[in-house]
Amino acid sequence: MPAHTNDPYWNHNVHYHPAVLAAVPDDCGTALDVGCGDGLLARKLASRAGSVTGVDRSPDMILLARRDVPPNVTFLEADYLDDASLPEGGYDFVSAVAVVHHAAFEAAVGRLVRLTAPGGRLMIVGLAYNRTSLDWVISGCGVPASRLHALLRGGKRGPVGMPIEDSTMHWGQVRKTARQLLPGCRFRRRLLWRYTLIWDKPQEGDS
Repeated sequence: MPAHTNDPYWNHNVHYHPAVLAAVPDDCGTALDVGCGDGLLARKLASRAGSVTGVDRSPDMILLARRDVPPNVTFLEADYLDDASLPEGGYDFVSAVAVVHHAAFEAAVGRLVRLTAPGGRLMIVGLAYNRTSLDWVISGCGVPASRLHALLRGGKRGPVGMPIEDSTMHWGQVRKTARQLLPGCRFRRRLLWRYTLIWDKPQEGDS
């Protein structure tokens, strides 16, 4: 899945922005991008939702994000895990790209679930580490693809100061735990060392 050709930079997270945008429900009223960084994805979501909130706990990232703000986008410097300014059940669509591994997985996913409105959709793009031989084979297949994309898009880059952290869970753990926490979720391991997870929150009263 190609990244937008007009993106200011390319990396493995930006590569999956189109997958996030494709997951936004039709007639989405409110969207939340957790760990928004410099706001690149939030600005893309502006064309898919009535209003968009981008949240990041890094003041440097929020400063970058606020340099170019569409009229229906708001950027907040906050920690999504415990900030009361983010209303629980307040968002029809919640995205979290390379975010959940920065905290305990269960706590991160639980908070994202609470932020998602009944009937809304949660989209996670995450990463994990290799444990099995098959994991290493699949990861190895991503090397030529990554190099080709980087060559075509001027290298692999991102905003200076973006927090980076390794995952403490392997692929099997993430898949198993996600399916326990989010029954019916669609989990897919992707080529460039990422997985995508889509979950539709039941309406209130649904089983």
